[in-house]
Amino acid sequence: MIIIHDVNTLSRPVPRYLTQEVVQALTAFPVVVLTGARQTGKSTLIRELLPEPDRDYRTLDDMEVLERAQREPDALVSSRQPITIDEIQRSPDLLLAIKRAVDRDRKPGRFLLSGSANLALFGKVSETLAGRAVYLTLYPFTAAERAGLGTVGQWDKVFDDPSQFEGTHPAFARGGEGFLQSGFPPAALMKTHALQRTWLDGYVRTYLERDLQTLSSIENLVDFRRLMRVAALRSGSLINQSQIGRDAGLAQPTAHRYLNLLEASYLLHRLPAYAVNRTKRVIKAPRLFFCDTGLAAYLAGIETLADLDKAGLTGAFLETLIFSDLLAWRETLTPRPEILYWRTVSGAEVDFVIERAGKVVPMEVKASGRPRATDIQHLRLFLAEYGKAAPHAILLHTGQRCEQLAERMWAVPLSVALGLSKG
Repeated sequence: MIIIHDVNTLSRPVPRYLTQEVVQALTAFPVVVLTGARQTGKSTLIRELLPEPDRDYRTLDDMEVLERAQREPDALVSSRQPITIDEIQRSPDLLLAIKRAVDRDRKPGRFLLSGSANLALFGKVSETLAGRAVYLTLYPFTAAERAGLGTVGQWDKVFDDPSQFEGTHPAFARGGEGFLQSGFPPAALMKTHALQRTWLDGYVRTYLERDLQTLSSIENLVDFRRLMRVAALRSGSLINQSQIGRDAGLAQPTAHRYLNLLEASYLLHRLPAYAVNRTKRVIKAPRLFFCDTGLAAYLAGIETLADLDKAGLTGAFLETLIFSDLLAWRETLTPRPEILYWRTVSGAEVDFVIERAGKVVPMEVKASGRPRATDIQHLRLFLAEYGKAAPHAILLHTGQRCEQLAERMWAVPLSVALGLSKG
């Protein structure tokens, strides 16, 4: 088996978008829970990026610490110093001891917990630590993090007023293997695309052979790998669990359980529909997105940009990249905006709808540098449908010009939206 190394062994820690949010949460809540998929950099953030030199650090990957957690949980969480506990999913019963400690002393920042997200753990955390904890999710690198900026995209500014970016900006180039690059820190820091794919192979094998089996029984790893491949090929599409099951050769209940397992571990996300009924009937089924374009490409057997174009997935992978960035951006805001999509039964659709502070902004994505009139026709329908609730619409493209295309309609370069160009 290929061993997956922590990002610390590969490079100096890269600045992360969530660091400041974790710091702020520790000043207000007795418990902060940091979740996310395996290898998104949670351990690196809590050990090397947080300016918290006086915290006791304990990881349940250490068998001695794990044994103490199981035998003497109250003693383990007893400390005059704030405590960080990594890989908390290995001993969820420890949460009861943390609850008792917090009920005795609700001092902010007492506990920082991290672990790979899963439904069983998250449900238990929610019940045990209700009213005591705040929850944050660390996603793979954003485009700006890959560039070393430690930020998310400028989605708040695009939402509020795209006119501030009017002018010419760098084009968003797919460059190298572009959309096929992984945002998992250890993979992203590899020197070549070939090495990155080798890391992803090890990630999938380790994930299948260890992590998922501890969450739920998988009867046949070959079947599960096939289900992941089918789901990766459908990133950006409407979820049809029956069709996915048929294509993977699995019974519908099994396909349903496997998809839920992928979602519980943050490798797969469902994008809900914007279903405010006005005059048009809308489709309400969610869309499916993989958490990372590099992982999706590896699972789908796509090795080059030519393969991606030939499979007709360039647009879907671009949308996957943008959705991942939007998820990371959402984690930095309180209250968190809603990220949705819109599609009518007649075929009109908008890739993303951002709902925030009583306003909605539709966003359409085009893998083209030259916006055309036909690219905004569904945005026009959305604006007509929702009137003053939608102050403007956005066409995201790979070109250079940020400009007004029509009344309440703006073309915005992806380099701007993703935070690669500040304008």
